[in-house]
Amino acid sequence: MPGETPQHGTTPPYGNTPQQGNTPQQGNTPQQGNTPTHTRTPRSAGRPRPKTVVTGVGATTALGGDVATTWEALLRGENGIRLLDDEDWTTHMPPALGGRVRAEPGPALEHKQRRRLSRSAQLAVTAAAEAWNDAGLDGAPAGSRRVAVVVSAALGDMNAMISGWEALKSRGWNRVPPLTVPMSMGNGSAAAVALLVNARAGVHATVNACSSGTQALATAAELIRRGEADVVVAGGTEAPLHPLVLASFGSMRALSKRLDDPASASRPYDADRDGMVLGEGSGILVLESEEHARERGARIYAELAGVGSSSDAYDMVQPDPAGAGTARAIRDSLADAGARPEEVVHLNANGTATLPGDAAEGHGIRAVFGDTGRGPAVSANKSMTGHSLGAAGAIESIATVLSLHHGIVPPTRNFTRLDEDLSVDIVHGSPRKLEGERNVAVKNSAGFGGHNVALTFRGVPARRHP
Repeated sequence: MPGETPQHGTTPPYGNTPQQGNTPQQGNTPQQGNTPTHTRTPRSAGRPRPKTVVTGVGATTALGGDVATTWEALLRGENGIRLLDDEDWTTHMPPALGGRVRAEPGPALEHKQRRRLSRSAQLAVTAAAEAWNDAGLDGAPAGSRRVAVVVSAALGDMNAMISGWEALKSRGWNRVPPLTVPMSMGNGSAAAVALLVNARAGVHATVNACSSGTQALATAAELIRRGEADVVVAGGTEAPLHPLVLASFGSMRALSKRLDDPASASRPYDADRDGMVLGEGSGILVLESEEHARERGARIYAELAGVGSSSDAYDMVQPDPAGAGTARAIRDSLADAGARPEEVVHLNANGTATLPGDAAEGHGIRAVFGDTGRGPAVSANKSMTGHSLGAAGAIESIATVLSLHHGIVPPTRNFTRLDEDLSVDIVHGSPRKLEGERNVAVKNSAGFGGHNVALTFRGVPARRHP
């Protein structure tokens, strides 16, 4: 197995967590003459494609302000969801449930960043700084043309745009904050992260609804495979806990109504689930070509070996009940990785806790892996973090990578019994050790519009020079 399996209740070190003072500062742009002049090195027809590996992880979630705290909470099955009854805007609507980040991003940012960045961008910069340092790149030469960024969100950041509109209505056009548009752009978080790490190989923001963060990682892997970058900082971010967003999801009856018991509200795959709970946060991973990681002696968590995507072409909101799109994305991801279904030991599910969503995903999983006895150990992190939309797939990809790296899968909180027509091996009650020789894991995501994205990760030996 890749890495030692920790005992339940102990937290394996996922890496060297940097001190706050080591966070790279935005705006330290090198002089033009100091910029490396590396150019794209396209792969020749007969040369194997570069392997993509994970060398750094960073996150801020409803469970913790960094990866170590979040991972420990996931293993313990902790709850990150609470009643949002202390917000000014609850006077306009009933109280709602949400997974607000455990640690506010402000202390880790410069004063100018706090004023100029939207909340979702602040979360992304916080997570990216941790991932960059965790990868051991904080001392690397700045301004590399071989570093790219792919950071995505489902909604961008609505808070700045709505605040600007309210200022326009109540105080006039000349009182609208001048940064309203830059703070609302869908690529704003990606641009902020690129400024943080001085990325010169391109900045991208993929928008695939709730699979945006997972798609960001797939896009990042393709950049490395095509020889356009050696290092890609990729992931997702979201700050959707706004009354308009909550009201919209509430109107479509997609939210849990368990206001009297927030800790048990998010129940992925449980027969008594009654809807999802929104959350906020960010998850960022540093991906590299294996050659580049080896040359600098980096610690490698896992290989991102395969990507797959599909479209249901069924409905704007509802998934295909048969889960055919889910199955297709997972199969394509496995084929891209050169892996067989029987090699998969763990699957991190989309698991939103909606009735149709979990059922469709469950049918898709069964179509690929067969009945429970032959399938992978399935875990749904949204039971603890809530659904952070475009950030969810990236945060959960980190959990997938760490499950392989440490040989243990976090439980699914609030799971008691499975739907009768589903056959999925849900990890619940306590973490499960990964036994045997299998070392392949899948992260599955889905989003409005029928988007399906699956990633296949392969474990590596727990040593610094794999």
